[in-house]
Amino acid sequence: MSLIDEAAAVRLNAYAPYSKFKVGAALKSASGAVYVGCNVENIAYPEGTCAEAGAIAAMIASGETQFVEAAVIAESPSPVPPCGGCRQKLAEFAVEGARIAMATTDGVVQEMPVSELLPGAFDASHMDQV
Repeated sequence: MSLIDEAAAVRLNAYAPYSKFKVGAALKSASGAVYVGCNVENIAYPEGTCAEAGAIAAMIASGETQFVEAAVIAESPSPVPPCGGCRQKLAEFAVEGARIAMATTDGVVQEMPVSELLPGAFDASHMDQV
């Protein structure tokens, strides 16, 4: 099963009764394991969890901290990129050169390096004290 297929499968489990916008995400870790997540909304909108954050949490909970590839899928006319917060989260755990595939349920796919999602990302080097 491809990473997009994994994201599509978990997307069906999304809890999106308010927006009706279901999103699925999948990460392939450095070890080759796949971790998935779906968006989970809350009546105190927008206090939900994004699909990408769920997949990252599953990866971290399993003891891994890096991914080499990511996929996100939603029912949309064009591929939907991760929100700003998820771009920062993805940048935190992506290995150098990691790629992301953004897909629609109709099969349109856009791919790019994770580093292009958030140019000038805040990282640990910004916290180095001289």
